Amino acid sequence: MCAFNFTVFLSAFQLFPTAPYRILELGGSTVAAGLFVGFLTFGSALSAPFTGALSDRVGRTRMLVLTSSALAAFFVAYAFTTRYEVMLALVALHGIVWSGLLSASAAQVADLLPESRRAEGIGYWGFSTILAITVAPGVGFWMREVGWTLLCVEGALLNAAMAFSAWWLTRGARAPAAAAHPSGFAQIEWRVVAISVTLFLYSFGYGGITSFVAMYADANHTTPRTLFFITFSLATVAVRLVTGPLADRVGHRRIFLPSLAVIVVGYLLLSVGGARAWLIVSGIVFGIGFGAAWPVFTAYLLQHFAPARRGAVFGGVLACFDAGIGAGSIASGWIIGHWGFRAAYLTSAALAACSIPYFLAVEKRALPRSTDNTT
Repeated sequence: MCAFNFTVFLSAFQLFPTAPYRILELGGSTVAAGLFVGFLTFGSALSAPFTGALSDRVGRTRMLVLTSSALAAFFVAYAFTTRYEVMLALVALHGIVWSGLLSASAAQVADLLPESRRAEGIGYWGFSTILAITVAPGVGFWMREVGWTLLCVEGALLNAAMAFSAWWLTRGARAPAAAAHPSGFAQIEWRVVAISVTLFLYSFGYGGITSFVAMYADANHTTPRTLFFITFSLATVAVRLVTGPLADRVGHRRIFLPSLAVIVVGYLLLSVGGARAWLIVSGIVFGIGFGAAWPVFTAYLLQHFAPARRGAVFGGVLACFDAGIGAGSIASGWIIGHWGFRAAYLTSAALAACSIPYFLAVEKRALPRSTDNTT
């Protein structure tokens, strides 16, 4: 499943940074170029509660095979599209399929992990994402120099390989009976959506970091422009080696709440300046908080829901997380344009600080029967 996840993000993050350049080549504006990832993110966020629940209904295997196959078809379509408007229409649909794949794969991993080591296992699984995101953009830009069509064909082949591996890894698994699952809006785990607004609040700033921290480095004449991402990635890997196993032993809340506070500090440090020292320190601190929060939060949630509803759980989590990133990217661009980088990252810190009281206020109502060993 780590290999599958690596392939998912290897193909995706070759496309995401290069597609905006393709839109410019087809006559689109910089605004249109920026909408590519925005449309995908919001398409994913709006559909994730439904596609996650759908994976529970039709089965993990079928969902992974179907979504991987559909992504291969999208890559082929991008290869032959000659109008940027068509690309933007396609990527909104792409986002819907993307949410289904991510929800189903996360639920599949959760099915494989023993409850006593769930936070640890989810953290290790996330390493494959970090590695792919580190490698993929460079490969994507190199492939784009060779040719856009070749890049898309390679992405299609990777997704076709994912479809086969998903079938092979999970063959023999049976889909749960349709009658065992609610239909319509009732299939959404609204309690998960409610408590996962916590993720929206702290991932808002991550959208601004993803889109603009390289420009922040450029504005301060700091090289390399990827310095923040390098330190962030290293800190994320290091902290998960410790916090995942620790959270499984002492309780997930005891790790999650301090990690939220560390995220706030990371944003505050980033707002101080974009010089080399500040980017290194903020990248480390933010990586510690952000890297620890996701695995322990999801492991904590999974304790409160039946295994047959894990797709719906991850769908709700993904919806709020992606919505935060998308909204943060758009809003941070506007804030930076009017008041500068410092104001954008101070805004991110303020919203992330709100995540702590929000989680504490909503937790008891959304998760009334806690099984965490700290409660």
